[in-house]
Amino acid sequence: MATEIRPFAEASQLIKRFCQNGEGCGTTPIPGVMLYRSDAPTAAIPAIFEPMLCFIVQGRKRTMLGDRCFEHGAGDYLIASVDLTISGEVIEASPEEPYLACALRLDTTILAELLLAMPEQPVSNRPCSGMSMCQLSPELLDALTRLLRLLERPQDTAILAPLIEREILYLLLRSEQGESLRQIALGESHLTQVSKAITWIRGHYADPLRIETVAKVANMSPSSLHRHFKSVTAMSPLQYQKQIRLQEARRLLLSQQADAASVGFTVGYQSPSQFSREYSRMFGAPPRKDIASIRHSVPSAVGIANTESLGVA
Repeated sequence: MATEIRPFAEASQLIKRFCQNGEGCGTTPIPGVMLYRSDAPTAAIPAIFEPMLCFIVQGRKRTMLGDRCFEHGAGDYLIASVDLTISGEVIEASPEEPYLACALRLDTTILAELLLAMPEQPVSNRPCSGMSMCQLSPELLDALTRLLRLLERPQDTAILAPLIEREILYLLLRSEQGESLRQIALGESHLTQVSKAITWIRGHYADPLRIETVAKVANMSPSSLHRHFKSVTAMSPLQYQKQIRLQEARRLLLSQQADAASVGFTVGYQSPSQFSREYSRMFGAPPRKDIASIRHSVPSAVGIANTESLGVA
């Protein structure tokens, strides 16, 4: 009897070959491409998910965006259209069958160039989520596998990787999920306006949040900003700012020898007790205990901070 060939077998082997230490990997020699591997289930880890595609080729993961839950496994991929604060946990992985994923940063310049070359398609301005989940088509899997093969052919990367990336984005623009990608490539869509608001909040996270100022940056009314921001990110602008503040505080605590009170003040908290309370609510433990636990269990705590900031897979 012929041996069954799994559709993701080659992609899985390529990622395992590049990620042999059982955890992480992060960036690769291919610009904009990141890999992730876990040999065991993980706890939920808050992270900032940049605009990207995340392809799962083995194992399962649960991603929370506000109160929305995405459970995805081999053959699924996530599209994040804007910077999102999420929480992710690997729920199915083992040394024999590790969780394996590949992420590709979204390049809005390439998306815009492709749209100009494609037949014009209507773009809806209805509220939409900043994250969606889909299934890999055979064409997308073929392109992804060819991109991963370049890990073993670095001499071909500079020429072929950009071509394959354009092919992947073109296939996505033609898919049922192309609507959100078309919106982020267009300057006046509501998704683009929310993205401007997100960028401003991330750049001014330590300052008091005035919704009128953010609405002006996004060229929206305050009520429209609230409605579309919640649709895209599953949280209000104030909740989003709080998550950004706490993510940055954790990164600073991991990478610097600083006390919790001074870090809390740096990220915008005037009250040390409020900072400790909200930090504990998000990360499950007060700052000192949380950081000590990470440093005890992870060889490179700074690496955790870097992974969270990238939102890798």
